[in-house]
Amino acid sequence: MTTNIDIVGAHYAASAQGNIDEMMANVSPQVRWTEMAGFPCAGTWVGPQAVADNVFAVLGRDWIGYRFELQSLIDGGDQVVGLGTYHGTFRATGKEMQARVAHVWKLQGGKIVGFEQFTDTLLVHQAMS
Repeated sequence: MTTNIDIVGAHYAASAQGNIDEMMANVSPQVRWTEMAGFPCAGTWVGPQAVADNVFAVLGRDWIGYRFELQSLIDGGDQVVGLGTYHGTFRATGKEMQARVAHVWKLQGGKIVGFEQFTDTLLVHQAMS
């Protein structure tokens, strides 16, 4: 049986390979995906296509080598927390960024129904300016 932590782990593994289809494989059609205020993709996006277009496509377009390095997953049952570090170079400035991050995932019925990001947006902003 696939657990919620397995589903989130599979998302991160697909992300590391740059495979957007696999990243979104277990994402609910009604997912509410929130990138925090102050982050380049700030807002709440509803549905996998909105997430792909407004988060992953934007990061891929604006950053060189943008990636999330997972350090640990915390199993909270229907909520899973991913802790790690963002890395990348902002294309327009050539400045590198490294910022710690926490992702809170909400799952229901084997699907990701919610995501919320917490990161140091000042470090991201400094790379962008």
